Amino acid sequence: MQRFALIGAGFIGAVHAANLAANPGVDFRLVYDVDLSRARTLAAAHGTRAASSLDEVFDASAIDAVFIASSTDTHAQHLRRAAEAGLAVLCEKPIDLDLERARETAAFAAERAIPVMVDFNRRFDRDYAELKRIVDAGEIGRVELIQLSSRGPAMPPLSYIATSGGQMRDQTVHFFDLARWLTGLDPVEVFATGSALAEPRLAEYGDVDTSAVTLRLHGGALVQIDCARRTGYGYDERIEIMGSTGMAEARRHRAGAVSRYQAGRVTDDGLHPGWFERVQPTYAAALAHFVDALDGVLKGGPDGGADGAGAGTRTLITPSLEDGLKAQAIAEAATASLRSGRSETIRYEPSPAFSAAPGSD
Repeated sequence: MQRFALIGAGFIGAVHAANLAANPGVDFRLVYDVDLSRARTLAAAHGTRAASSLDEVFDASAIDAVFIASSTDTHAQHLRRAAEAGLAVLCEKPIDLDLERARETAAFAAERAIPVMVDFNRRFDRDYAELKRIVDAGEIGRVELIQLSSRGPAMPPLSYIATSGGQMRDQTVHFFDLARWLTGLDPVEVFATGSALAEPRLAEYGDVDTSAVTLRLHGGALVQIDCARRTGYGYDERIEIMGSTGMAEARRHRAGAVSRYQAGRVTDDGLHPGWFERVQPTYAAALAHFVDALDGVLKGGPDGGADGAGAGTRTLITPSLEDGLKAQAIAEAATASLRSGRSETIRYEPSPAFSAAPGSD
């Protein structure tokens, strides 16, 4: 069992705490939060202990892996300290809102060869995994056009918006990652446009709540992403992929599958009330992937053989640091496009250090 410490006892930290406690491959040792009382409450709920200091969290004699679910502005410093201690890391996105600092921190971690996964949890959605299989198997031919929608049910508080980095970095970035993952291609150019329709005060933060983004992939295929912070009808997310010989679609998820037939009308169940209800299972699936892959890295020797025999099959822990940086680079270019009103070239700067990191992509 992998000995885990969780950093962060807020909403998303509580989600991860429940999954850590339920995973049979995890020995859930510690919860740390700057608010010790909050850490104690969460720890007590899951039969573990609150850490009084970060020194306990980064003690390699007692901990194998750290789950970073604290505020965004602390991710980089915690990742760096975990790397110094030689601990594995599962980190909420982003590594840091500043792309250059994120790159420096990722390179620091990669140079120390620690296993790291960035928690782009939507890759672990069952339907999206099936889309990936269909594309990889060539069942719809060459990918030519992708449509992704992410339409949230309600505006988050302005206090959250002020520190989120903006819609491209906070919301749309998940779909930048999905576009890369589903196609196996890195976008080369982006055009983004948006408006503050649901909350006009967003303009004070240079942000939008309704946006449309077009990505051009290598080879000319196009990706269209529409995002909205407020729908008024529930959380609405779907993906459609058109290929040269067919099309595959992951449809909107309804809260149920019951239809009510009455005189003159048919009533179906509506959409989930919020984004969390829609994606909740993906968090546990992402953790399970990390724990299984980490076990393979630790038992399989240099090649990370998943069978523990070092048989030459490398265990891949993805989404990797480089995946996180590439999605963030797209978000940066999209944010620049929102401001400039023109297409922007996406600039990737991969580090050679990533090739040496166990479990990296």
